[in-house]
Amino acid sequence: MRMAVVTAVVIVAGCGGSPSKVETPAPPTQSEADREVDAGRGEFTVAAGMNDTWNAVGQILIRLDGVNYEMRAQMLGIYTVRYRGERFIILTRALLASTERKGLATEVGALWLDGKPNNSAAARDLLRQLQQHLPAELALIEAGGRGKPKH
Repeated sequence: MRMAVVTAVVIVAGCGGSPSKVETPAPPTQSEADREVDAGRGEFTVAAGMNDTWNAVGQILIRLDGVNYEMRAQMLGIYTVRYRGERFIILTRALLASTERKGLATEVGALWLDGKPNNSAAARDLLRQLQQHLPAELALIEAGGRGKPKH
């Protein structure tokens, strides 16, 4: 399943309107905050369905300073963004219910354009901001206060 998502992400990422050179980022220097999110691959899980999470992520991305939204693909659960000099993908992926998790859950993470996990300082920072803002944005969506992102 993950390989199918990665393949689809690579195909969609290559479909951008103008070719762009992907610069290899310099190795990040980790602050204490970076190390905290770095416990794993920087992904996090929210207790919400994928559609609502994807919509909430889009609403947050278009309002965050320094984030340049490039494209989106709802069927794949992705947004391609530029942030802090890096171009990468924010991925939302529905998680299956388990004995520990009975309700809806969605994982939010970052990938490089080639589909590999992105654990750069910029990606971790953006994921931290999304994790901080998602509960309020999801509450607005659930209450009917927001719909799909307007781009």
